[in-house]
Amino acid sequence: MRIISPSTLEKRILIGISGGIAAYKVCEIVSTLAKAGADVRVILTDSAQKFITPLTFATLSRQSAYTDQDFWQSTHGRPLHIQLGEWADVFLIAPLTANTLAKLATGCADNLLTNTVLASSCPVLLAPAMNRQMWKQVSVQRNWQTLLLDPRFQGITPTVGILACDLPATKTGYSLIEGAGRMAEPKQILAHLDSLLHTQGKRDLDGKRVLISAGGTREHLDPVRFIGNPSTGKMGLALAQAAIHRGASVTLVHGPMSTELLAALPEVELVSVISSEEMYEEMIQRFPQADLTVMAAAVGDVKPAIYSEDKLPKHLLPTELPLKPIVDIVAELGKMKQPHQQLVGFAAQTGEILKPAQDKLHQKNLDAIVANPIDLPDAGFGKETNQAIFLSRQGRKLEIAACSKLQLAHQLFDFIIK
Repeated sequence: MRIISPSTLEKRILIGISGGIAAYKVCEIVSTLAKAGADVRVILTDSAQKFITPLTFATLSRQSAYTDQDFWQSTHGRPLHIQLGEWADVFLIAPLTANTLAKLATGCADNLLTNTVLASSCPVLLAPAMNRQMWKQVSVQRNWQTLLLDPRFQGITPTVGILACDLPATKTGYSLIEGAGRMAEPKQILAHLDSLLHTQGKRDLDGKRVLISAGGTREHLDPVRFIGNPSTGKMGLALAQAAIHRGASVTLVHGPMSTELLAALPEVELVSVISSEEMYEEMIQRFPQADLTVMAAAVGDVKPAIYSEDKLPKHLLPTELPLKPIVDIVAELGKMKQPHQQLVGFAAQTGEILKPAQDKLHQKNLDAIVANPIDLPDAGFGKETNQAIFLSRQGRKLEIAACSKLQLAHQLFDFIIK
C-alpha cells in the first residue's frame, strides 16, 4: 500500500496530461492522491483525449477535468487558466511529450495546459515519455535542459523499458534498443510529488554530496546460514529519495534489498554489499568525498568467529556459536570526520530510546542522531511509516510523530540544514 504523507492532505494538485500512451498510468496517480485527501484537478490536451477521456479523470478525482473546449468557451468569470494557475499548490505534467516540452521551453502558450503553466507560480514536476530516438534528439535534450534551468521546474528522467512503439514480441522476446523513453512509474512520481509538497520546490542540498547507508548486513556462518536482522532498507531509500529531490548527488551503500525498492532510485549511485566488513570498506572509501553522511543501515554487532566455505551438515552445526565483534562503522567515520562534514546516525531501540541515543551521539562524534523506536506498531523495520526523536550535538531536540518514511526523511534534512 502506498503511504501518502500528511503534507498531501487537503493540498491542491493540478495535473496536466499531454498526448501519449503513458497517460493511462496517470489514472493510478490521480486515484491515489484523491483517496489520500488531496484536491486534484486535471487538464487534458486535445491529443491526450485520443488516449484517455476526461470522464475517466473526473470520476477518479471527483472533480471536473478540463479541456481546451473549457478554455475557449469559458463561462467561469475570470479566465480559467488564471484561476487554475493561482489555485494549484503543485503542478504535475505527465506524460510530457516532445511537443509540449518544446512549448514550455520557449514560453509558447496555445492551449489550456500551456497557458495555465505560464499563469501559475507553483513548483512544476515534469515526467517525459516518448520514443527512445525522439528523447535523445539534440533539440529535445536542449529543450529539456533549458526548462530545468528554471528553478520552478523539476524533472523525472524517463527510464529504460519496453515501449508501446517497440517491435512486436517474437520467440526470442521484444526487439529492444538500449535507451530511455519510458515514463517513470506512478510510485516514483507520487514520491516526488510528496517531496515537492514538503519543500515547495526548494533545492537546499543542491551541489551537496550525500552518502547514505541502508538495509541490514548478513554475517555468514557458511554459504547459506547467517546472522542478520529484519531491516528492509526502506528508511534509507526514503532518505536517498528526499536528498535527490532536494538537489543532492547521492550514493547509497546498501545491504540486501528488493530490486523493486532499488528500481525507485534511478538517479542514485547504488553500491551493493552483504556483510558489515563490505559495508565498512565502501563507507570508509566514500566518506572523505561526502558533505553529509547518514548511517541508516542496521549493521550487525557480532559475527560468527568461524566461517565454513562449505555448507555445514546439520549434525555438524555448533550447539554454541562463538562470536566476535564487528567494527563499529559509525564510530570510525566519526574519527575521520572533518570540520566541513556532517555525520548523522540512527539508534534503533526498544523501550527507552532517548538515553542510548544521547550516549551514541557524543561517544561517536555525531552531529545529529535519530532515536528510532522499533517496538511500536507504526515504526521500525519493514513498516511504511516511522517516528523518531531527532537530537543534535548542540542540544536541539525534535519529536516526530508517526508519518511516512519519506516525510520523516525530509524533516530530518530540515533539522540538519537548520
